[in-house]
Amino acid sequence: MARARARKSTARAAIRLLVLDVDGVLTDGRLYFGPAGEALKAFHVRDGLGIKLIERAGVRVAVVSGRESPAVTERCRELGIRHVVQACDDKLSAVALIAKELGMALTQVGCVVDDTSDLPLVAAAGLSFAVSDAHPAVLRAVHRVTRNAGGRGAVREVCDWLLHNNRRGANT
Repeated sequence: MARARARKSTARAAIRLLVLDVDGVLTDGRLYFGPAGEALKAFHVRDGLGIKLIERAGVRVAVVSGRESPAVTERCRELGIRHVVQACDDKLSAVALIAKELGMALTQVGCVVDDTSDLPLVAAAGLSFAVSDAHPAVLRAVHRVTRNAGGRGAVREVCDWLLHNNRRGANT
């Protein structure tokens, strides 16, 4: 993890839910359009393994995206991610509903984001991460910044960090 942010934080319970954005986090943020108009996305295989490892360790994973894409639906199905919200304008409300359904407080939620539309979620989550090529305002707002860019293994980096540091009260 490249650097910690000086954002004030209180002692938190261990992260029990990791919320991932898609475009710019699970992908490099570029959209490819095929001849039939379909949007194509590239996902990093190491991110997928990180997601599987973190879930095996008992941390749930959710994907919340502002766009809707069959590629995201398929990738999440392939990874066994059950909580997937697409075409979402209010990510904080969506995450709050998922956390409530799972019996968790928002302070037990970690998120990985990249752009300013994610700032309300950053402010509410117990632990926030930005990919290294995130918007400057996001880089200033989060707890931790990855070394890797979005779509280039940043999610795996976060998962590895959580696996190493996500002990009760020791996640910052």
